[in-house]
Parts: sequence; structure tokens; C-alpha cells
Amino acid sequence: MITIVDYKAGNLTSVERAIKTLGRPARISADPDQVARAERIIFPGVGAAGQAMDELKRTGLDQALQEVVARGRPVLGICIGCQIIMDESEENRTSCLGLIKGQTLAFPDPLLDPDGRRLKVPHMGWNGIRFTREHPLFNGLDPAAEFYFVHGYYTRPRDEEAVIGLTGYGIEFPSVIGRENLVAVQFHVEKSGRPGLAVLANFVDWRP
Repeated sequence: MITIVDYKAGNLTSVERAIKTLGRPARISADPDQVARAERIIFPGVGAAGQAMDELKRTGLDQALQEVVARGRPVLGICIGCQIIMDESEENRTSCLGLIKGQTLAFPDPLLDPDGRRLKVPHMGWNGIRFTREHPLFNGLDPAAEFYFVHGYYTRPRDEEAVIGLTGYGIEFPSVIGRENLVAVQFHVEKSGRPGLAVLANFVDWRP
């Protein structure tokens, strides 16, 4: 059973449908006790860091997530669920979960391509990943695979060992980060077609 954390951050049913497409059971839960006891967690979401953290703290889901990570259960963060596992975010000047040391930063303004042309923020659309090390969640993927991004902020882990993959959009930013049983991606796996489903399939069988 895959438990999808419900903290009013949206996009949960898309993740649930993607998991069920793989023939695996999934449930959406806002119950901190159920989350803390879960065998496998997906922590997705869209929205703003401040609002997301307010809801996590109000419900006790912040402590539940810290507990499930400490227990060594596999955890996958997606989009805002990637950004708020850091210590803090520039968005809303928000203290976050501190599961990976570092910050979530806003894209520079202006954000320019190599030819000096202004790029739109948020970064929206398909882009690839340059992996800095191997990870089981990306086994068997075409190196040219692209994933769907929608974001105006990006993570900057303090420890470079926490960076698994990088993506270029004006700057090169970490698009896959993780440590031990925790992995987080800035892109939306549930909106990334076959490559996204391949990542989810690897996650549901991952034994960190």
C-alpha cells in the first residue's frame, strides 16, 4: 500500500491514478498516525511553501513525515514536496521540514538563457536530467528522457552528495535530491508520461 500525504496541496488524485495504473494499491491520507505508520510514502503537491508548511504543522503531519523518514521507510517527494523537505524556503520566508540540509531558492531575476534572452519564470515544460550519480529510481530510463516541470523555486542542498540529478534552465539546478530512504524530484512524475511512470514503478519496488 502506497500512502499519499494529503496536506491540501493539490494534485493528489493524479498521483493516486498513476500508482493504480501500475496495478498497485494507493490511499490518500491526512491522518498523521496513518502516515507515521505507513510502509511507503509519496509526498506530492503544488502551491506555496508557507501555506503547505502551515497545514503540515496544524495537522501534525510535519512530525509524522519526520518519523516515517527516521524509520527508514521509502519516501518520494514531488514538486513542493521536494522543496519543503529542506531547512527553509525563500518562498514566504518559510521554515521547512529539515529532512535535507539546505535551502529552497527563487530563480534569479532576470533569468537568462546562454544567448542572454530572458526566460520565463515559473519554469514550465519538458526538460531532461543530467545525473551526477546512479539511483535505483532511475534504473532502465532512457538517458534522453524528459520530465514535466512547473516551478519558480529550486532546492540547493548544503551537501553536494545529496544531489542526484541536475537540470538546466538559465542556471543548472538540482532536480533530483535525496539521502538514504528519501528521494525528491522537482518535476511532476505523474504528468511525465512513460518516463514518469517508470520512476514510480521503480519507487514502488525500491528497497533502500
